[in-house]
Amino acid sequence: MLLAASASEEAPPHTGGLLALIGGTGGLLTVAALGILLLLFLIIKVRLQPFVALLGVSIAVGLAAGLSVTELFGTVQKSEAVSLIEDGMGGILGHVAIIIGLGTMLGAILEVSGGAEALSSRLLALFGEKRAPLAMGLTGLIFGIPVFFDVGIFVLAPIVYAAAKRSGKSIILYAMPLLAGLSMTHAFLPPHPGPVAAAGLLNVDLGWVILMGVITGIPAVLAAWAYATWIGNRLFVEVPQDMLEAADEAKAAVAAEKKAAGVTAEKPVALGVVLAIIGTPLLLILMATFSSIALDPSTLRSVIEFFGHPFVALTIALLLSYWQLGLKQGWSRQSLETVSTASLKPIGNILLVVGAGGVFGAVLDGSGVAQALADTFSNAGLPVIVLAYLLSLVLRVAQGSATVAIVTTAGIVAPLLSSGDYSQPHTALVIMAISAGSIFASHVNDGGFWIVSQYFGISERDTLKSWTVLESVLSVAGFVVAAAVSLVV
Repeated sequence: MLLAASASEEAPPHTGGLLALIGGTGGLLTVAALGILLLLFLIIKVRLQPFVALLGVSIAVGLAAGLSVTELFGTVQKSEAVSLIEDGMGGILGHVAIIIGLGTMLGAILEVSGGAEALSSRLLALFGEKRAPLAMGLTGLIFGIPVFFDVGIFVLAPIVYAAAKRSGKSIILYAMPLLAGLSMTHAFLPPHPGPVAAAGLLNVDLGWVILMGVITGIPAVLAAWAYATWIGNRLFVEVPQDMLEAADEAKAAVAAEKKAAGVTAEKPVALGVVLAIIGTPLLLILMATFSSIALDPSTLRSVIEFFGHPFVALTIALLLSYWQLGLKQGWSRQSLETVSTASLKPIGNILLVVGAGGVFGAVLDGSGVAQALADTFSNAGLPVIVLAYLLSLVLRVAQGSATVAIVTTAGIVAPLLSSGDYSQPHTALVIMAISAGSIFASHVNDGGFWIVSQYFGISERDTLKSWTVLESVLSVAGFVVAAAVSLVV
């Protein structure tokens, strides 16, 4: 749900920069394509730091598209103009930074206390070493239903670290199935905002969206898991060293303080306690989401939505972990602070890179690329379900946000559907096609790309080979199933 902030709802009448030479829609599309190619070149070939590359290319693309300096940077009097760069950075970090901070600290407590190891050991025991990636995939699929994609990563990442460290195999083998499950639920199933918003725009009952989401999403995620296993066995990536060092530093500090306090016996971490801590934010978020659908505005609904907000739910889970996995295990309050602080050291670069990805997406959007794409594809004369998929796909590749691609495409195809005799099930399948297109080829303008790359310690090149292709497999498989089912409903 990483949204690149938009400073404009419609394509602005830019006439300067490269557009003055090329002109109109063709100029916008050319600038966007050249910008993405330049960014890939700087990061992969030149090895420029991703934050610097993203920020520099964002400015270059904005100027080439005809954006003024004022539009890009604002003015001294902030009320006089909107700064795309500031809005792009703040729009994504306003949501993600808090979740990253809380989720990282929660993950550190799970890791240092042995909770993540206990959970991964049980999963591996249930499924066996050969089926451990499947265990990760099912975990992502189940936990991804009520939680945001990024929340799922930050809460469950320690389990991936522990499984990869335990087996000595590539972290990709365990991370990619987990990510496929989280991504499928985020794109195809309510209560996530994309499919829910599309259902509202296209006047489809959520029951049909859920049913078609399961029918379409399950085969798609199976295809993605197959690719995840294949690439995970061929592309070796170690567990991020900075994450391991932060965890080791925290463990050493806790051990020293326990020894000084005379605490020598290690209490085993109960699996039920770990599951309860992880499950608490999931349950609270799920209750809040469905209360907004099932309940009329009331005090009860407000209370449920308050405790179910990701910020509040994760804070509650973190405090529970402090109590159950920290204080009751013999930790001091100083130990809790040490572990929490140490866990935050590796995430500074993550926040900057994710924020710069938001800037790039905002500049592309603010320059009018989304509107140019919509104008180009809406007159293509294709079947609605094919048009919906292709339009959503191109919007996704151009500006990075899956949710923005879903909402924009639904708004474009709504008049086409209303003018024809389409049933509720068929319209729900169109929503699935839109959803499938919205996850195609996550790359450098998507905040999710940078979270996956930085949080799991995967190079940009290997992230393109693994995560980007995984998303494309999930997208194509989902669309193929939706298109096939649409032939008989």
